[in-house]
Amino acid sequence: MAGIVLSGSCSSRLLLRDREAGSNGASLAQYNGLKAVDTMHLPSSRTPKLSCSGPKCRTIRAMASPTVSAPKRETDPKKRIVITGMGLVSVFGSDIDNFYNKLLEGESGITQIDKFDATNYSVRFAGQIRDFSSKGYIDGKNDRRLDDCWRYCLVAGRRALDEANLGSEALEKLDKTRIGVLVGTGMGGLTAFSNGVEALIQKGYKKITPFFIPYSITNMGSALLAIDTGLMGPNYSISTACATANYCFYAAANHIRRGEADIMVAGGTEAAVMPTGIGGFIACRALSQRNDEPKRASRPWDKDRDGFVMGEGCGVLVMESLDHAMQRGANIIAEYLGGAVTCDAHHMTDPRSDGLGVSSCISKSLEDAGVSPEEVNYVNAHATSTLAGDLAEVNAIKMVFKNTSEIKMNGTKSMIGHGLGAAGGLEAIATVKAITTGWLHPTINQDNLEPEVTIDTVPNVKKQHEVNVAISNSFGFGGHNSVVVFAPFKP
Repeated sequence: MAGIVLSGSCSSRLLLRDREAGSNGASLAQYNGLKAVDTMHLPSSRTPKLSCSGPKCRTIRAMASPTVSAPKRETDPKKRIVITGMGLVSVFGSDIDNFYNKLLEGESGITQIDKFDATNYSVRFAGQIRDFSSKGYIDGKNDRRLDDCWRYCLVAGRRALDEANLGSEALEKLDKTRIGVLVGTGMGGLTAFSNGVEALIQKGYKKITPFFIPYSITNMGSALLAIDTGLMGPNYSISTACATANYCFYAAANHIRRGEADIMVAGGTEAAVMPTGIGGFIACRALSQRNDEPKRASRPWDKDRDGFVMGEGCGVLVMESLDHAMQRGANIIAEYLGGAVTCDAHHMTDPRSDGLGVSSCISKSLEDAGVSPEEVNYVNAHATSTLAGDLAEVNAIKMVFKNTSEIKMNGTKSMIGHGLGAAGGLEAIATVKAITTGWLHPTINQDNLEPEVTIDTVPNVKKQHEVNVAISNSFGFGGHNSVVVFAPFKP
């Protein structure tokens, strides 16, 4: 049977091969209207020519771009957005410098799963977080009740605020109605949800914990962080699968630009390394099955890649107007220049054959940032290590950047796995650290590079590189595309 191409979450575009049916027996292609298709590659031309079948298919015309002047970056200090704090929970711990040093060393954080008994699972490894501690951030009683998704969010969010010198005493001196929280998640409180369903089935509805609903719904990360810190500005969550965190950064920035907030705490959190999460993606036939060598399983752009590796964690940025940051004497780490979100508007899981959604998202992000393609020299790629997704992203990048000789591109997921809704948050931090340190982490497990990948992927060994402008890509199920643009801060 032909391959099944899935787009979006977990891999911007997944090519799943028909493997032996598991206990559920049937192939994913039999459900939800998914159709078997051949591997699709993006055309080299910028003019899309879409060919498809089915009642929902429609032709997309590329409009000729009018002559425009050179892009201009934002100069209004009330609308310029800077990064003043970062916080994370990762497979390498919660210290940002240690996290990035591990990445620079090319160390893999992928290990055998021991959070639950995965002995009988066809995939038994992941980017599982170990030795996580919430001490000093969550009291013991609440800590025992919380889903890991929210525990990671509270710790990463509080650490980001601390780095931004926005601890409890500092916050008391600020207008908290102008500080918002926007931390999204792709899956939500998956353990809380699974435990609630199990209690219902085994013991009846009277045995469901009252925390079942609150700790399952996707907005609870933002809500709990605001409750904990007293932040009363814009507060909600976005859930666009693996594009989530970048969507949150983009939306948060626009709240500041519109004058609705001075500071936004934004990012993504996820904790899906548990039976339902692993089992569900096994059912999709999306995961690598390299059980004998898990540290070599995530291998973006390598010919021998066979799927992505599940990860988890949280990545949060404190985004602040330049004007407000300067008034309070904040330490400015880097600048957020802009971003964009688009939709393939094509299929729930299949990618567009013309790549218009991804390439237009990159182009729109540069337009929003006031940046020309020639200024970009670093891409933190979505790069999930899936057969179709890796090449689709590369081809879309080539459509936007005609000359890629000065561009370096790496895949953070090669070492930490795919954090789903948290991926963009963790990768934004890696992008900012590349800007501030002048070093790019490698893409590990680059043994047999696809010949179509002609961009420098920083294979296996870190490289020194002065970043001028960087973009970070994230894509999700439903055809959601998101790109954010960062640069060194220059007053």
